Amino acid sequence: MAQFIQLVEQHTQSINDELLAGLTAPQATTSPKYLYDALGSKLFEAICELPEYYPTRTEAGIFNQHGHEMAQAIGAGTTLIDLGAGNCAKAAKLFPHLQPAQYVAIDISVKFLRDSVSRLQQQFPDIDMVGVGMDFSLALHLPNNVRSEKRLFFYPGSSLGNFTPDEALVFLQQIKLACTDGGADGGLLIGVDLVKENSILDAAYDDALGVTASFNLNLLLHLNRLLDADFDLREWRHRGFFNDKLSRIEMHLEAASDQTVRWPNGVRRFERGERIHTENSYKYTRQSFISLLTKAGFGDVTTWTDPQQWFMVCHARAA
Repeated sequence: MAQFIQLVEQHTQSINDELLAGLTAPQATTSPKYLYDALGSKLFEAICELPEYYPTRTEAGIFNQHGHEMAQAIGAGTTLIDLGAGNCAKAAKLFPHLQPAQYVAIDISVKFLRDSVSRLQQQFPDIDMVGVGMDFSLALHLPNNVRSEKRLFFYPGSSLGNFTPDEALVFLQQIKLACTDGGADGGLLIGVDLVKENSILDAAYDDALGVTASFNLNLLLHLNRLLDADFDLREWRHRGFFNDKLSRIEMHLEAASDQTVRWPNGVRRFERGERIHTENSYKYTRQSFISLLTKAGFGDVTTWTDPQQWFMVCHARAA
């Protein structure tokens, strides 16, 4: 039976403080991690099936085509640590290639993760599994029952793009330290979205069916629960677009009318057209990302891409 360790607590004062600091800033903002409550996680699963959303299927194609080569580079018997595991499906497809000794699934959406790991353990009863409910964006302190041997951090889906380049460097440095905790060798297997035509990027984050809009708007429901706020979803619109200058997708929620949002001991007036910045997704070139890995202390980088050069998977060793 899979073990489950909950290190994240909902409705804590620190969460409230973080959210209120962002919402009351001159440019209102929230961390993208708050997009992933139980419903948000399911909506993101649906986004991954959309024709416009190329990252998931393109990355899957790279893993399907080059999984055997990756396994040869990495070796069997790893401690596979899945950051932002979600439904665990991406890691599970690599099990036949990587044959991990232990699978550690980490996600902030606790209930969703618990259900996903339980189902996966039934499919792979011989693999030691640990589910960890934690916010790894704050700190990467792993429980003692996570093996120190041959740690392979798995971070697919270009999720690193949610961090600014400076934040990404700090996070990769934390992974590097965790790779070698106890003196054991370790590495990173990561998916990275590459710069491409604006029209492709814009469509991927503002699909015709409106699933991404629902995903973004669901954040307001989550905020209502976390803060006891009174956001009215009918008065907000999704905005998603590529910012050329900063090489990033931006997602915002835009007020469709002048309105006042209240929560206990607080209030904010939003003017029509004012936005809450909810997510970034930075896009890299191959060389710029390899340089970032090198700065973070990784070496021996191997890369695989799709034929269109839209997406890249990297394996790097902790130097």
